[in-house]
Amino acid sequence: MSETPLPAPATGPDNAQPAPAAGEQIAAAAAATNPNVGPEAPHKSVFSRIVNGGGLVSVLAIVASLIFGAVLIILTDPDVAAASSYFFAQPGDTLTAAWKAVSSAYGALFESSIFNSKGRNFGDMIYPLTETLTVATPLILAGLGVMMAFRAGMFNIGAQGQIVIGAALAANVGFSWNLPVGLHLVVVILAGILGGGLWAGIAGFLKARTGAHEVIVTIMLNYIALNLVAYFLTLPSWLRPGSNNPISPIVPESAQLPLILGDNFRLHLGFIIALAAVVFCWWLLNRSTVGFEMRAVGANPAAARTAGMNVSKGYIVAMVVAGALAGLAGVAQISGTEHALTVGIAATFGFDAITVALLGRSKPLGTLFAGLLFGALRAGGVGMQTETGVPIDIVLVVQSFIVLFIAAPPLVRAMFGLNAGAKRAKKRAAQAAAGGAA
Repeated sequence: MSETPLPAPATGPDNAQPAPAAGEQIAAAAAATNPNVGPEAPHKSVFSRIVNGGGLVSVLAIVASLIFGAVLIILTDPDVAAASSYFFAQPGDTLTAAWKAVSSAYGALFESSIFNSKGRNFGDMIYPLTETLTVATPLILAGLGVMMAFRAGMFNIGAQGQIVIGAALAANVGFSWNLPVGLHLVVVILAGILGGGLWAGIAGFLKARTGAHEVIVTIMLNYIALNLVAYFLTLPSWLRPGSNNPISPIVPESAQLPLILGDNFRLHLGFIIALAAVVFCWWLLNRSTVGFEMRAVGANPAAARTAGMNVSKGYIVAMVVAGALAGLAGVAQISGTEHALTVGIAATFGFDAITVALLGRSKPLGTLFAGLLFGALRAGGVGMQTETGVPIDIVLVVQSFIVLFIAAPPLVRAMFGLNAGAKRAKKRAAQAAAGGAA
């Protein structure tokens, strides 16, 4: 994908050499201010290695996590434990029981998240897939928000709070405003975007103006958002009439996202919005001047400043965009699935979004696929537990292993022998070069 260059400064008269383009200015300034930036850099920062690692490592991290999950399934399966008591007499029984435990668990996970071959009709067969897409919608949107902050060199831990505030504003506009059909939903969506964007903008502003670390600020904003919504749900204007529970009135149908496949499925228009958000993020990062500046600030703030860019503005814009996307995830919860505001409206989507962005290698398309994967794990985990008795916590363990392996690419390469293969290829290349020189 090509990147949008900034216009080159005007050249002077009298045989003056053309001024370098902004991209060249950044590269030169980066080389001058940081020896670890640029094509000849001997190494990269840990953050860059984690975020920008190869796609093969991501795939292998998923495979390794599923293998470790299989080991846990085997170790906790009662049939395997019973067969292992006479392993040396009949080892085949233990191996058969282990295979049955793993295949039945992962088979149930697949059928509960992708395709149910036992369905009575086509609708029953694809219902698990629609649930995966429904669950993946807020994960994709919040993951895109975390990703956008990553690309600007910031670690946005506050997606959880941004989802909560976005959902709170969207819910309030939904149940307290009386607007025509169509317009009402648009205003609800804008309210969610505004809420999440402003909430994340606080962290961006503090970092830009005071140097406050965004990790600390966003963590604190998560707690403030959660307790703020808990307070709102004690107010009569926010509380559902006749209920003592902290839950808001149901948003009317005019403020709900339309169902895509009819009343028998929960899949709603929010998934289409999430796909549009992926396209928007790709365009913003790769086809716009704003996105180019964000990436430049994330690559090396000193170099970007030397090239004449406003680094403070880049931080604020990146966080506002990130929060707006997370606020859209809150809209998907309010107008798409839950239809009412509670303290737990964000579930764990904001924290899972960090893993989604890391697994997606801070790329819009990668974040989309990572969100779909985690949506499948969340949607299929319940069915796996119901059908096979395997605890749903195994799914959480698999997700945790994915985070571990994504954070340690050298470990993944070592596990699958990629380091040894690279060394052998390098040795062969050196030998071939030596032979050619001779």
